Amino acid sequence: MTVPAGEMDVMLPEHRPAQVRAAGQLPSGFEPSQLYRSVHHPRGLSMAIFAASDCLGDSGLDWDTLRDRLDPDAVAVYAGNSIGQLDDEGWGGLLKSFVSGKRATSKQMPLGYGQMPADFLNAYVLGSVGGTGAAMGACASFLYNLRLGVDDIRAGRRRVVMVGTSDAPVTPEIIEGFRAMGALADDDSLRALDALELLTDADYQKACRPFARNCGFTIAESSQFVMLMDDALALEVGAEILGSVPDVFVNADGWKRSISAPGIGNYITLGKAASLVREMLGEQALRERTFLHAHGTSTPKNRTTESHVFDLVARAYGIEAWPVVAVKSYVGHSQGSAAGDQLTSALGSFAHGLLPGIANLDAVADDVHAERLRLTREAMPFFADAAFINAKGFGGNNATGVLLSPAVTERLLLQRHGEAAVAAWRVRREATREAAAAYRRQADQGRFAPRYRFGEGVLEGPELTISDAEIHIPGYARPVSLAVNNPFGRLEE
Repeated sequence: MTVPAGEMDVMLPEHRPAQVRAAGQLPSGFEPSQLYRSVHHPRGLSMAIFAASDCLGDSGLDWDTLRDRLDPDAVAVYAGNSIGQLDDEGWGGLLKSFVSGKRATSKQMPLGYGQMPADFLNAYVLGSVGGTGAAMGACASFLYNLRLGVDDIRAGRRRVVMVGTSDAPVTPEIIEGFRAMGALADDDSLRALDALELLTDADYQKACRPFARNCGFTIAESSQFVMLMDDALALEVGAEILGSVPDVFVNADGWKRSISAPGIGNYITLGKAASLVREMLGEQALRERTFLHAHGTSTPKNRTTESHVFDLVARAYGIEAWPVVAVKSYVGHSQGSAAGDQLTSALGSFAHGLLPGIANLDAVADDVHAERLRLTREAMPFFADAAFINAKGFGGNNATGVLLSPAVTERLLLQRHGEAAVAAWRVRREATREAAAAYRRQADQGRFAPRYRFGEGVLEGPELTISDAEIHIPGYARPVSLAVNNPFGRLEE
């Protein structure tokens, strides 16, 4: 094709109105990156810095004092997300830079990785040299990381583990990707569902309808972190014990027709979780004093398949009316952080003896297997011994975590450590509670000071003192022991 002199073909980007207009975001006016010395941090990493700092503050424990009690290798961080950082400061901006004519920055590539929340905590929040990593399992990612922490503590490898996820998927590209899959509640689907010509703010606010007539999920952003400790250390430092996690079960789906379709793995994870609670607490506790924190995405496929999992397991264990909570009806679906939203909600239910109703549940859909489930819109007083945190992720990533109440956890501590140790812990806990209450008073007034220590105490190797038994690290109260467990025995020389 010959282009006349002075003329040029120009391709202009296509502009079209957004087809999805609802999302669950942080409160308007709250910007984590403005609360510390952030320089071009992707949103998910700013959220991770804030959430982990908030976890430390709310614990009532001073991190430096706690760390000084331990071998530095007795600490671990397992944190990540399901997608990576795909906003403009991360891989999103990197991938668009060439076609948009913008210059890629030196930060976009490294900060885009999915394990970066753990890296940021080690480098700028905790100063940890212990175990680290991130397990990615789509919407089950929080539980995958929780499992790593639980396994480490049960095996005696670590004594303190920070576990969490931070997902910030509210970007046009990610939303369009999920919309193209048919997973999101877009405008056309909402209008068709409710026979409406126009959608108002009230219609968008009730777009997410787990176990009701629905048409897709509402995408959201969230960062959730929890601190795990072995029970002896928790007693020793007077930690506030909000609950305990005896195990997290993970299973794949096996053969699948579509990689995004649900399969059979969730029957195994929930079945094992119910079996554990029965073994630990007995038949009556399982049947009468547990509840389900459903994945509850608000898609037509999920309402049928997840309720069928619940129904079959309920029948197997003789459960007649299993209460179901679906917190996504309030906060949306935060992808890899979703089970973190569920777990923290369950901790609130333990603390207040109240299960939130499922918002927007005008009526249970006809294809929901609800005969043995208690699905209500209204909040319900309920004093539980245990909760099941359920996750069904794309690709066949299924997980169910068992969460025990503080009251049950104290009974287990009494059984293992005796009355004197628990009584001493209750005395030490008073100071922890006072410190946590002081932190919350500041937080309630909007006064936040995220823990962010950029460039402090940086070590590169020559500063270390190393023997064949331990490594001394400047700034750390105790050395790293080099003693290892050798399960293989010693070969003859």
